[in-house]
Amino acid sequence: MAAVNETARRSMVAGNWKMHHDHLQAIRTVQEIGLRLPAEVLPRVEVVVHPPFTDLRSVQTVLEDRAISLVLGAQHCAGEDSGPFTGEVAAPMLARLGVRYVLVGHSERRHLFGQDDEQVAAALRAVLRHDMVPVLCVGETGQERAADETEAVLERQIRTATAGVRADQAASLVLAYEPVWAIGTGVTATPADAQQGCSHARRMLAASVDDTAARAARVLYGGSVVAENTAELMAGADVDGVLVGGASLQADSFCAIVAAAGSVRSG
Repeated sequence: MAAVNETARRSMVAGNWKMHHDHLQAIRTVQEIGLRLPAEVLPRVEVVVHPPFTDLRSVQTVLEDRAISLVLGAQHCAGEDSGPFTGEVAAPMLARLGVRYVLVGHSERRHLFGQDDEQVAAALRAVLRHDMVPVLCVGETGQERAADETEAVLERQIRTATAGVRADQAASLVLAYEPVWAIGTGVTATPADAQQGCSHARRMLAASVDDTAARAARVLYGGSVVAENTAELMAGADVDGVLVGGASLQADSFCAIVAAAGSVRSG
């Protein structure tokens, strides 16, 4: 695989709020983030928030009315565009709300709700059909890591999810390497672990779709990210940003992560 030109890829910090914040709390949080965002780093760091579904319309309105430099994301979508699927949310519904990024295959969807690789692939295709960008989440469990199966797991997840994806679509794709053993556990991958996992993910995308597209796609690390470890985690050439969980729920901690991300590759 050709050398990665990491300077050509804009860094990303994405906050996944999971099942936190009602719509009133969400409004206050994005307003506070808007006041605290370090404006000087925004040209090189794209900042995304993924609120719960019930918050999306409220957050969209605040972002537009206040011209806040945040991009709206969603946490999940169905693989079908409509139908008798009680409790699901369709990609066209999200697109109408101005959603730009959609998490696909987050480990909690896979492991808590039984989402398999084929369902992840269907959701990814639905996101692409409606001109949004999938954030494809991949990663191994602690048991798989101990068995030295990390690369095989990433290959299976990425090959299945991107089957039939065109090179131009893959180039705008975002991959999020989130080792399951480091999510919500307080155990963080080392910078070397993050780089190795993100490098594996990029190589798997190259093998599955296209080498040039893989070099253009952004790869994030997710798992117990805080401001204090962001710059170290992003030091690897293949780590283009971070997917943040708990630390994204408060404006001060989230904006500190954005500032730390902005200090990387600033020259």
